[in-house]
Amino acid sequence: MSQHSAPHDKPDSNGFFGAYGGQFVPEPVKARLDELTAAMESALADPGFMQELNDLFIHYTGRPSPVFHCANLSHKLGGAQIWLKREDLNHLGAHKINNTLGQCLLAKRMGKSRIIAETGAGQHGVATAATAALMGLECTICMGEVDMKRQHLNVIRMRMLGADVVAATSGQRTLKEAVDEALTLWVADDAMFYVLGSAVGPHPYPYMVRQFQSVVGSEAREQMLEACGRLPDAALACVGGGSNAIGIFSGFVNDAGVRLIGVEPGGHGTDYGQHAASLCLGEPGVLHGFNSYMIKDDAGDAGSVYSISAGLDYPSVGPEHSMLKDAGRAEYVSITDKEALDAFFTLSRHEGIIPALESSHALAHAIKMAPAMPRDAILLVNLSGRGDKDVAQVAEMMEKGEI
Repeated sequence: MSQHSAPHDKPDSNGFFGAYGGQFVPEPVKARLDELTAAMESALADPGFMQELNDLFIHYTGRPSPVFHCANLSHKLGGAQIWLKREDLNHLGAHKINNTLGQCLLAKRMGKSRIIAETGAGQHGVATAATAALMGLECTICMGEVDMKRQHLNVIRMRMLGADVVAATSGQRTLKEAVDEALTLWVADDAMFYVLGSAVGPHPYPYMVRQFQSVVGSEAREQMLEACGRLPDAALACVGGGSNAIGIFSGFVNDAGVRLIGVEPGGHGTDYGQHAASLCLGEPGVLHGFNSYMIKDDAGDAGSVYSISAGLDYPSVGPEHSMLKDAGRAEYVSITDKEALDAFFTLSRHEGIIPALESSHALAHAIKMAPAMPRDAILLVNLSGRGDKDVAQVAEMMEKGEI
């Protein structure tokens, strides 16, 4: 295996340092990535491509998604005002569609006829399947066997949309194994395009996902200025791989007065195998062709992780988040399952909005922060998805008396 990464002493043209991301891949994969990089750079510079994508954002996704002031919740907490960026209102219920539209348009531009994707909670899989149906592409989705059980509704949705859903049955049978399966199938088929769902993987994937998700941050920045007359004191988002977080962070990263806070899954606690907090509790390492913080086992390989949220149980994190952490520009904290579940019910019962369990992690940290802040402070939470997909899982926990 060869290493292809930028020099460590200065950032590359995309703003990444050699210590983050890069390409740790065999030569045949390097050639595929080079082809993808060239196509991506050409597409992003093409006004026609960007116009077509923007038209789909408006007429297919329903963008722009609004911001919403949680007046009831803010009053209850008695401190900072909590606002939501309502990505849950997008077509299919999450931020994932922003990225799948961009990548599938790029696949068609490259002449690819088949696409493959991994999925954890199933939202990326559903978005990929829907986009493939829209654009006439064959679609295969890889999903961990455990995740297929706890997100069965999304498995049905993917199949209704015409996708072939392949179970990943090795290891922990969750998101990492779904990525392993998808990569194996992609490398074996030159006509296949890999629609990677998060801001991870070898270059250019983290950069490409950030570019397609940056619409969240650019909208949110303008909307907060219009609604509040100023920028928020902090922007918060959950972090698994990190696509929704890097999307909203991109709108504020150059505003020094806006804290960027990523919220990782703390699971049952800090013991090994009980969480998936790569940035808070991990160390640098290479996984799936990129260098970033990750959870390791005793042998230095990708370690066991856990989260109540199927979309957050990945043992590493997007390399741009690692860069932001080490640069001190972003803060990363963790929230336990219990705290996330409490936030899930709190938003549901005070604002009539059922959040995804992933997004509930970010909301939970905002709920912890708000009471200690002045009433004119503003916390903006990226509500990256709606909780429809989690209702059966939470209902089962309620029936068993677990919550």
